Amino acid sequence: MRSTRRRSVATLTLTAEAARRFHRRALGLDAPHTDTAAAIAHHGYVQIDPINVCGRMHDLILRNRVANYAEGDLMRHLHGVPPDAPRSAAPLAAEQRTAFEHYLPVRGILVAFATEAWPHLLASMRAREKSAGAWSGRLDADQRRMAARLLDEIARRGPLSSEDIADDARSFNGWSGGWGFGRLARITLDKLFFHGRLLIARRHDARRVYDLPERVLPASVLGAPGPSAGETRRWLAHLGLRQHRLLSLKKHDAALVADLVQPLQVEGCPALFCLREDLPLLDAAASGPDSPGVPFTLPAGAAPLLLAPLDPLIYHRALTRKLWGFDYTWEVYTPPPKRVRGYYALPLLSGTEFVGYVDPKADRAKRKLRVVKRSVRRGHRVAGSIAGLAKFLGLR
Repeated sequence: MRSTRRRSVATLTLTAEAARRFHRRALGLDAPHTDTAAAIAHHGYVQIDPINVCGRMHDLILRNRVANYAEGDLMRHLHGVPPDAPRSAAPLAAEQRTAFEHYLPVRGILVAFATEAWPHLLASMRAREKSAGAWSGRLDADQRRMAARLLDEIARRGPLSSEDIADDARSFNGWSGGWGFGRLARITLDKLFFHGRLLIARRHDARRVYDLPERVLPASVLGAPGPSAGETRRWLAHLGLRQHRLLSLKKHDAALVADLVQPLQVEGCPALFCLREDLPLLDAAASGPDSPGVPFTLPAGAAPLLLAPLDPLIYHRALTRKLWGFDYTWEVYTPPPKRVRGYYALPLLSGTEFVGYVDPKADRAKRKLRVVKRSVRRGHRVAGSIAGLAKFLGLR
């Protein structure tokens, strides 16, 4: 991806209502992708989170965007087997893979990338290897000794998780308080993953199973030419817009992708940008509610969407407040007495408005989805939304 100089593009002005219509459409909430690969290609990545209260984050994000998406489909796409498959189940061979798990550069956020992202992650991996961070930084003496053992065992035995390593030595993992120490084998495996020396070959239940990169990614991916630092900075700026489709950009980032973006002015919002490839959607959204394929109101009886707490539509909370008029906080890390909506409250999106939230919890033993708390604007029915989530999870 190369930057080219172009004459400045005139800023387009549109109403907040039109911007909201555009935003949900551009993020795939109105026209589902055909499969998981298409969703990753469109959004650049999908955030992964292991917490499973009413479905995992990545599954909750993709169920609203991929036609006929089933729980666990992202892991099947990544690794060939879901986490609940037997430990003996073989993951995808390297040459069959089109996506993988890794961390966003500079940020400790685990995501699913298409394999084309790999070269742009190398610089951040090398930087972590040299950094002082106890969580993801350079290995200490004990960890270096353990790393040599782990790499040798994985080379000989194949993919391994920390539970497969017979060693109970402890090490500091970078977390403060009572969480500061853990098993040396697990901490070292995680660091080797941060550094790109191991990759996740599959998951077994909640555990990561690691293997050597050459047994996880195709040789053509690992051997691809490394980009320049400038090319990776441009890729990252573009990636943010691919993920969110409507975004504020720092001046430097906007300059890096000037040939790819359209400046926007939306009432009540800071300067925003969208991708120029999305201009047909923007034109349709600005034309009004009757524009083909861009709904203004939902069909009669349509249930509101239950969005994941870290859905791309609401990820940037300041923009969510200003554009959507919705002040949302994911309270999973909020002390219980200070929670307002609930531990895992899911926002309700109806057309171009947020109309409340539902805080659901899966009772796997009784195979039932319980609603711990809800708040729904008068006139909006959410029974269908809750029933749809329950069916997705295989519950009542």
